Amino acid sequence: MKTVSLGASRPSTVSFRMPTRDNLVPIRVDLEVDGQRYRDAFTWNPRDPDSEIISFAKRTAKDLKLPANFVPQMLQSIQGQIAEFRSYEGQEMQIKEKIVPLKIDLRVNNTVIRDQFLWDIGNLDSDPEEFARTLCDDLNITDPEVGPAIAVSIREQLYEIASQSVSVMREKQLSKKGRRAPEFSSNSKAVNNAVDLFKYFGSKGSVIRKRKEWYLYEPVVDVVANEEDGKEETNNSSRPKKRAEEKVASLQ
Repeated sequence: MKTVSLGASRPSTVSFRMPTRDNLVPIRVDLEVDGQRYRDAFTWNPRDPDSEIISFAKRTAKDLKLPANFVPQMLQSIQGQIAEFRSYEGQEMQIKEKIVPLKIDLRVNNTVIRDQFLWDIGNLDSDPEEFARTLCDDLNITDPEVGPAIAVSIREQLYEIASQSVSVMREKQLSKKGRRAPEFSSNSKAVNNAVDLFKYFGSKGSVIRKRKEWYLYEPVVDVVANEEDGKEETNNSSRPKKRAEEKVASLQ
C-alpha cells in the first residue's frame, strides 16, 4: 500500500511550474530516419542553454551510431517541447490541495507494470523519481530502466494537469474582463476526476487506500518471456543519459 502525503496549505494561484520539487520538463522523442528508429524519454532542465541540447543530440547520434539526419530532427523535437513549456512560464495556474488519480501502464524491456494511485498536486515538494524508486523496491523490480520510465510517465501526467490549469486561469481572466471566453473542456481524466480531499484530511494527513479497495489499486507486474521480445518496442538501454540532479524526498 502506498501513500502520498498532503503538503502544507498553498496559495490557490501561483506562477506556472511543474507541481514537483524541481521544475524539469518531461521530454519524449520518437523518430525514424532511413529505416532506423530512436525512442527515448527523459527530463530536461528548461534553464539549460540550447547549446546543451545540440551537444546532447550530437552525442546521442554518435554513441548509438545513428545517421547524421537524426541530429536536426532530434533538435527540433526537443527544442519544440521545451519551447512549449517555456510558453507557459510567467502565466498563472491554479493549484489547490487537490488529489488526482494517476495511472501507470508501461512495458520496459521484459517488465510490464500497471498501477494507479493518488497524487497531491498541491505539494510542490513531491519527487516522482523517489516515488518510482520506492515503488520498484516494494515490487522487487530489478530492471534499472523501469524506475526512470515510471517517473517520466508521472511527470508527463503532472505536466498535462499543470498546463490545463493555465488554460483554466486564462478563461477566468477573460471572464473577469467581461469578454466571452471560449468554452474550456479538458480531455484529461486526471483533471476531470480531481477530488479536493484536503478538507477531510487536513494539511498533515495522508491519502490512504481503503482496505476494501486495495484490490482496485493493487499494482500488476508481469515478466514477458524472451520469445515475445520485439512485439513491443522499448527505450534503448544504451542511450547516453542527460539527467538533472535529483534530490531525495521522503515518502510517508
